[in-house]
Amino acid sequence: MSEARTDSAAPKKKKKKTAAEMQRELRDLAKPSSDAPDRQVDLTKIYVRVGLVLAVIWAIAGIVTRWTVIPLYVAGALTVAAVGAGVWLRGYVRKSRELGALLRSAGETEQGRQDALRKLTTDFKKGDVQAAIARAQLEMQDDPRTALATLESIELEKQLSPVADQVRCTRATIHLQLGELQEARALVDKIELGKQQEPKTRAMFAAIAGEAWGRTGQSKKAVELLDLYNPEDPEYGEMRVQMWRSRAFACAGNGDMKGASRALKKLVEVNPQLLGMFVAAKKVHPMLQQEAKQLLMRSGAVQRRMVRQKM
Repeated sequence: MSEARTDSAAPKKKKKKTAAEMQRELRDLAKPSSDAPDRQVDLTKIYVRVGLVLAVIWAIAGIVTRWTVIPLYVAGALTVAAVGAGVWLRGYVRKSRELGALLRSAGETEQGRQDALRKLTTDFKKGDVQAAIARAQLEMQDDPRTALATLESIELEKQLSPVADQVRCTRATIHLQLGELQEARALVDKIELGKQQEPKTRAMFAAIAGEAWGRTGQSKKAVELLDLYNPEDPEYGEMRVQMWRSRAFACAGNGDMKGASRALKKLVEVNPQLLGMFVAAKKVHPMLQQEAKQLLMRSGAVQRRMVRQKM
């Protein structure tokens, strides 16, 4: 009995985390789940649709050739272009899946992350945009500045619009984490949401743009955009944290503290430590920061004395 009392009376002391470790933990909590399902692209469906369009074009060209052969040349040129685009798309999708698998394997251990970074450097050509984006996603976990430099090396003018916007969105995400709001705003202002066909991609771009606008004086515009997407929709499961985070910033900037508080409470449901993003981040609306502090203390996730010392 005495041994049992001794064991219970002397619990092991938890090792204190450094500031860098706490920041890394917050970033890990906020990032999308590594086991989220792949965004599969149904190439067969795309090819069938393109084939049907080409069939219609050739049918029309066959009818019009009674007067001129020019429509046949046009149909031929469109067919060649479609075949070229199909080959490019197949390669792009294959590489995306390969990189997705590599990123998932990197999420298991630190050694896995280092191995993935090495493969991204050695197994892909210099200037490979997809590989550069994947490398930046891994670098963000420990060194956002390095990730930013990797993304800034990509010449956006030479990329297709959806790819360039993906780079802009990722760069804006890093700037927001670093409290560099105007830099983030300049990037999201150039994103063309209407050109994104994938619903999840549009939702993520909207979340990042909404946060940037909400923190730089365009909060009404941010709220209107974010209202188009429901963070509780199961389709957006892995993006739920970012979507509620953005709503908290946008609502606070728009003077809607009730809406901001609701967004913060939704984050508490995921993990109370997520409120540390608002407590520790730079350039946060004072009322939003205060609300986050109070919810964090009420959650019991940290001791009141510790919160006061850090604030």
